[in-house]
Amino acid sequence: MPITKISVRGARQHNLKNINVEIPRNTLTVITGLSGSGKSSLAFDTIYAEGQRRYVETLSAYARQFLDQMERPDVDSIDGLSPSISIEQKTTSRSPRSTVGTITEIYDYLRLLFASIGAPHCPQCGRAISRQSAEQIVQRVMALSPEDRVMVMAPIVRGRKGEFKKEMESLVQHGFTRARVDGELVNLDEDIRLDKRKNHTIEVLVDRLLVKAGIEHRLEMSVNLSMKLAGGLVLVAVVGGDEQLYSERLACPDCGINVPQLEPRSFSFNSMYGACPECHGLGSRYDFDPAKIITDWSKPLLDGGLGPGSASQNLIHQLQLVAAAYRFDLATPFEKFTDRVQNLLLYGEAGKGGKTGFAGILGFLKLALDDSSSENYREWLMDHMSATECPACHGKRLRPESLAVKVNGFSIADFTAMPVSRALEAAKKILLSGREAIIAGRIVHEIVERLQFLHAVGLGYISLNRSAATLSGGEGQRIRLATQIGS
Repeated sequence: MPITKISVRGARQHNLKNINVEIPRNTLTVITGLSGSGKSSLAFDTIYAEGQRRYVETLSAYARQFLDQMERPDVDSIDGLSPSISIEQKTTSRSPRSTVGTITEIYDYLRLLFASIGAPHCPQCGRAISRQSAEQIVQRVMALSPEDRVMVMAPIVRGRKGEFKKEMESLVQHGFTRARVDGELVNLDEDIRLDKRKNHTIEVLVDRLLVKAGIEHRLEMSVNLSMKLAGGLVLVAVVGGDEQLYSERLACPDCGINVPQLEPRSFSFNSMYGACPECHGLGSRYDFDPAKIITDWSKPLLDGGLGPGSASQNLIHQLQLVAAAYRFDLATPFEKFTDRVQNLLLYGEAGKGGKTGFAGILGFLKLALDDSSSENYREWLMDHMSATECPACHGKRLRPESLAVKVNGFSIADFTAMPVSRALEAAKKILLSGREAIIAGRIVHEIVERLQFLHAVGLGYISLNRSAATLSGGEGQRIRLATQIGS
């Protein structure tokens, strides 16, 4: 016969006075009463505590050591009780870095999925990225300007915590004398002390060369040695110039764009290895807002239309030069200008130089903000700023290389932008080959299961990239409920 009720006998926890109560199972029960009447004592400190205690007791001694041990509540008996879940009454995180995907941990599984079976594409031309051989890398280096001095380095440590004493001792034993540690060239025979609590990057110097004919064989040997030391990676740095990270695993044959080995952190907007370098993973930047800069769109800029900067003779002179060069009248109300002229005035000339070198009203104000030593003036300028979509990642938070990795035709940003109902359908349609099924079958199962829980609690309309700060109290409660059930 199925159990239909939870029977509590003789509950005396806290201010409960020997209470007997029967609560029907598989229904929604609300406990109401005056403040201090014992609602929480009955729900949390008696029923929940006993359900949790009984569940923990079924686990092994090894597992129990990692869990909080609850004392048995002061009650004669509780019958019909199952393992219990308690959802705390609180708002979700207000951090701009928290999203529905990170709260529910679905995004963590997506990062694993894309890192393990994602197909990388070139972020510039969209072509699937393939491995790059040592011969191709040599050709790239030989295409540099003649007489350029280059350093061939092996990045053996990239952004990891530790002291790395053994690694550096091993390098010395193998005859290496110099390395670049956290951007600084050092001698390996010196006493190098690294803070084990901080992230470090160590790039061992394999060779120094002058780009000229006849170095191909030596360069290829150095590249092969770097790849052997750094697991397929080689860093070529022009002295006093640019640096290029090459990979024997991932590189676009047309554009020459290289992608480091895919890792879960490559898809994390909270890591420097995955976050958009422009907005640092926030998806937005605090920048001057045209709606606040142009105080009255029905007036000409120099006749009451422009707010900050309208008193600067330098800016007025630049505006007059631009108007003469592009043949438009500054006496025209701003709203009457075409979109092209409005963009020219606000953002400046496209490309480098242009006809006048004008950087735009917003560019002028940014320079004024950086150069000003007056706190009052800086605060006044910042009152005309707003959070705007990042122009580099367009609100997607990740690096172009990470956004170009696809699973089943979707990037991770495409997947998280879909409502949960559509994301659930897309996840169910992910087809895995034999090897992929072994690697990612369990991951896909977890993603589908957690999306189903979100859909079941009525959140099919919500997207995984939705900021936690925009969630209502009820949405936050349901998300926590789905997360607890899913885990």
